[in-house]
Amino acid sequence: MADKQISLPAKLINGGIAGLIGVTCVFPIDLAKTRLQNQQNGQRMYTSMSDCLIKTIRSEGYFGMYRGAAVNLTLVTPEKAIKLAANDFFRHHLSKDGKKLTLLREMLAGCGAGTCQVIVTTPMEMLKIQLQDAGRIAAQNKLMAAQAQLSSSSAAGAAEPVVEARPTATQITRELLRSKGIAGLYKGLGATLLRDVPFSIVYFPLFANLNKLGQKDPSVKAPFYVSFLSGCVAGSTAAVAVNPCDVIKTRLQSLQRGVNEDTYSGILDCTKKIWQKEGPTAFLKGAYCRALVIAPLFGIAQVVYFIGIAEFLLDMLPKHRA
Repeated sequence: MADKQISLPAKLINGGIAGLIGVTCVFPIDLAKTRLQNQQNGQRMYTSMSDCLIKTIRSEGYFGMYRGAAVNLTLVTPEKAIKLAANDFFRHHLSKDGKKLTLLREMLAGCGAGTCQVIVTTPMEMLKIQLQDAGRIAAQNKLMAAQAQLSSSSAAGAAEPVVEARPTATQITRELLRSKGIAGLYKGLGATLLRDVPFSIVYFPLFANLNKLGQKDPSVKAPFYVSFLSGCVAGSTAAVAVNPCDVIKTRLQSLQRGVNEDTYSGILDCTKKIWQKEGPTAFLKGAYCRALVIAPLFGIAQVVYFIGIAEFLLDMLPKHRA
């Protein structure tokens, strides 16, 4: 990372642009990750990421893969901006006279960044998961209704299957605020912290040190491809490392359950039930999807962030006014 100081507005704009580009590119894979993590033994609708995406397109159309994307695109700008800017803020204040940060201080800076971002991440993930998983629940209910209708096909006047309306993010938000207040949007806050803080502790030091390998001089930025590859490697490594926490978070934040699926009262209850009923491998559900999501997401984010698109835009404003 170059030593050149970047203004806070530029950091926020860079983080926002990076998040918008990254989410648009990888959202379908993130949808598959959520659905794979939420399905439980005996109620499996999908066998793999590709199977999930194919079935989603067949039943919900191409744009079905982007259910919940509007929430992410709306909130990813402040989320990524806070994460990247907070890491820079903590790195700057933890450094002594511009000297190289120790690994421990790099990890502390990442911890601070991960803690700050959950202010936006928790409600964003909460709403996104409901919208992403709605198609899986609807498909499961449709299948169960078809099976029930088939078993009673000999009976006269068999009931028609009920078509469930899928709620919007606005409807979910209003209902949560009405019934539970602001705390409703922060369901799973503890699990989000449990995921995002360790993620940032792993990601930011790893990225910084990988990125330095591509710098010929400490005062010169690494080439864009080095920042991209460093972001991909660091992001995928951190994503897989905290995947068990992500599975727990996804389960806790899901308000709707499929037929015969477990409900959970908290992190420990969720961990215990998953371990006992689905085995330890269940904590790795969606790990490769998450790696595929996070790698390009953070690779793109770091390229945009370190290229400094915002600095260019902000520098153009005075010229434009003149």
